[in-house]
Amino acid sequence: MKRAFTLLEIIVVIVILGILATLAVTQYAKMVEKSRGAEARTILGNIRTNQAGVKQQSGACSSTLGDVGIGLDFPSSCSSTHYFTYDIAGVSGDTFTAVATRCTVSGKVPNAATAGVITLLTNFDNGEDTWTLGAPY
Repeated sequence: MKRAFTLLEIIVVIVILGILATLAVTQYAKMVEKSRGAEARTILGNIRTNQAGVKQQSGACSSTLGDVGIGLDFPSSCSSTHYFTYDIAGVSGDTFTAVATRCTVSGKVPNAATAGVITLLTNFDNGEDTWTLGAPY
């Protein structure tokens, strides 16, 4: 007696494989986008380091990205070389806030569907850094 798979069994296997493939692609896309956040965390760390130098020289934090990013590439608008834009959102005494916003248009391809935000709040008085990672980072 010859034994073979029925059409129904084959269709069930194909449906299960399709569901698994969909889940894998979705998770892969999330992980890739999360890894792009590493660019922002690195550059925000560089901004923090440069801001520490500015504070040491002048005694105060600068509220201008140009003062902090002299000779470095911290784009303040979307460009084809970066996934994020960067800005100093606020300065108050020994505390400053730097923000990276994910480009949704005109940024390094692929652009994000939504503009996720990564924020670094640094207090030089107590040496404390506070990171806020918006979804999906």
